[in-house]
Amino acid sequence: MPGYTAAHARAGIRQALPALETWPNQFPGYRISIRVPEYTSVCPKTGLPDFGSLTIEYEPRRHCLELKSLKLYLLAYRNLGIFYENAVNRILRDIVRAARPKTCVVRGEFTPRGGLVTTVEASWPRPRR
Repeated sequence: MPGYTAAHARAGIRQALPALETWPNQFPGYRISIRVPEYTSVCPKTGLPDFGSLTIEYEPRRHCLELKSLKLYLLAYRNLGIFYENAVNRILRDIVRAARPKTCVVRGEFTPRGGLVTTVEASWPRPRR
């Protein structure tokens, strides 16, 4: 099997997905935690399915994520070829663009593959280097 390419690495990052909708937040200073136990996507190289659970935690500013739109957005990953490292970072990016939260963490815990269990976590604001 040939090696991984730049096309594999970029797969799914710019794919059009359903819009994430928001609604006006009424209360300051609290956190929202959303667990998605049945996340699926597709490995862009092998075409094999990736399975895992996602946890999205955020502190809203002016807007909260509308959960039905989040569900439809995440369902669109089901047939999307994207590495799960990229999926976690893209989900974070898209949530931050839509809701502009004070903080946000997206954690993906993926089922074992070849004896390896992988957890990917991305947070906003990004740490300064």
